[in-house]
Amino acid sequence: MRFKRVIIPVVLCVLAASLVVPAQRKKSAAPKPEKPLPVVSAIDTEALKGLIKQQRERPLLVNFWATFCDPCRDEFPDLVKIDKEYRPQSLEFVTVSLDDVDQIKTDVPKFLNDMNATMPAYLLDVSDPEPAINFVDKRWRGDLPATYLYNDKGEMVYWHIGRVNPAELRAAIDKVVKKDDGR
Repeated sequence: MRFKRVIIPVVLCVLAASLVVPAQRKKSAAPKPEKPLPVVSAIDTEALKGLIKQQRERPLLVNFWATFCDPCRDEFPDLVKIDKEYRPQSLEFVTVSLDDVDQIKTDVPKFLNDMNATMPAYLLDVSDPEPAINFVDKRWRGDLPATYLYNDKGEMVYWHIGRVNPAELRAAIDKVVKKDDGR
């Protein structure tokens, strides 16, 4: 009887200690190093014009978005997939954020990092965005998201305001990219 009184508390203590040790090990594990945030470059209206109209050998996809725009955030994973799929097939892709310029080193790169976005990223840094918006497309009123596809001659061949349909965008891209397999 005395043996049971001693052994039962000892066994319970050993069991309790074995449950505590793994939890303590998890807490003391070194945190994973965070990857550096993507660089987001400020761009004004003239630089945006140059970016879109520059001589190029590849089609250009431009997506206008903002971190405060829910449809923009919702479509971004699809855009990241499209970038990874088509960049090797001769497509250039840039994003242009319409967030406030004070977000250029905080919310915008953090969001891009969270999305695993690797395409060049810009933030429109202008006091009045209307001239930039009118340059991109006179029909566009600044609604977000907005996606534009230019062929290798710089001609707009596709545009969509609002959350883009990935299949529709892929079909438009397929018409202008040079496929590796000769299609």
